[in-house]
Amino acid sequence: MKISSPAFYHNGFIPSKYTCDGENINPPLEFSELPRRAMTLVLIVDDPDVPKNVRADGLWYHWLIWNIPAETKGIAENSVPVGIVGQNTRGNKAYGGPCPPQGQHRYFFKLYAMDRAIGLPAEAGIDELRKAMYDHVIAKAELVGLYKRKDLNN
Repeated sequence: MKISSPAFYHNGFIPSKYTCDGENINPPLEFSELPRRAMTLVLIVDDPDVPKNVRADGLWYHWLIWNIPAETKGIAENSVPVGIVGQNTRGNKAYGGPCPPQGQHRYFFKLYAMDRAIGLPAEAGIDELRKAMYDHVIAKAELVGLYKRKDLNN
């Protein structure tokens, strides 16, 4: 299983268009080589480089989507895919682009193939989603993008 983007390469820089310094819209994503037995897909976009004084766990969740149909081949730029969009760290049920408070951060676009649908409401967050996913992931793919704000002195 693979996840990629025509907007940036794996371990490459995310264009500012997709961040808080630009239009803050989701980048286009492409999915390929999905397992035939997948029932649904989950997409989690997170930043593990958050300063501990901002978040004690060092993690910021930018986008949570589950119950994406297994035949989905990607997500178009600036769109909401079919599925359930959960609450990100900001408490929004939407994509929230990179906006690091300091330095360069890594943004992980994680795609999971699931052997079942996830029975959670859109009000759910990452903790509930991870519990619901436990023991039901049949494949995982990852795309990493980098971003550093140009207007900050860090």
